[in-house]
Amino acid sequence: MKPSERIEYIKKWIVDYCKSMAKKPDALVIGVSGGIDSSVTSTICAKTNIKTIVVSLPIKQNLQQHNLSLDHQDWLLKKYPNVKKYIISLDNVFESFEKTLNKFKNDLALANSRSRLRMMTLYQIAQSENGIVVGTGNKVEDFGVGFYTKYGDGGVDISPIADCTKTQVWEMGKQLDILSKIIEAAPTDGLWNDNRSDEQQLGLTYSQIEEAMSNKNSKYFSKYLSLREPNLHKMKPIPICKFKND
Repeated sequence: MKPSERIEYIKKWIVDYCKSMAKKPDALVIGVSGGIDSSVTSTICAKTNIKTIVVSLPIKQNLQQHNLSLDHQDWLLKKYPNVKKYIISLDNVFESFEKTLNKFKNDLALANSRSRLRMMTLYQIAQSENGIVVGTGNKVEDFGVGFYTKYGDGGVDISPIADCTKTQVWEMGKQLDILSKIIEAAPTDGLWNDNRSDEQQLGLTYSQIEEAMSNKNSKYFSKYLSLREPNLHKMKPIPICKFKND
């Protein structure tokens, strides 16, 4: 499928999903980080003509990452009249959370907590606007290596690009004329104070992971499995204790 066809397919899927809901949403709510995934997702949402709320949610954010988020918001506002933007700093909320739980300090848990605080904020906005929260996870992260906070960036209502590889997301970004500095930026989750990139955390590039996902004979396959297996619990339904006779 060509990038242009993929974009149209996803756009139609979003529109059809919203029409199928018993209570049709008035808005699509997306957190934009300045990365390629959220930029592509928010742009396709804007193309639906449904009210699209793009929210920048900095938490002790690297200035360059934050500026990319703001630049993308402004780019969307110029192109699509149905877009509305918010910038909500969560620094004070996170610092209070971190201080309150100082007896349980854990760097990975605190990094994940940033994602969950953003999720809570997006749902607060969505509820107030009769909207739904749109996820930005891609196929590699969601179904390959589980590279996200449990249940998809903390929780979402729909995930339009979850069946797209990172390469396909980049291709769609170019097709959509998204800012080149966003397309060229090293992917990062923005959850760490040292600004480590996704690929530094994973130890493989996205293209190497994609190769391993489709080819068991890939030289990267064993490394891919070592990333995937500890995260399989994220890709399965929540375990439920069921009673046979009740």
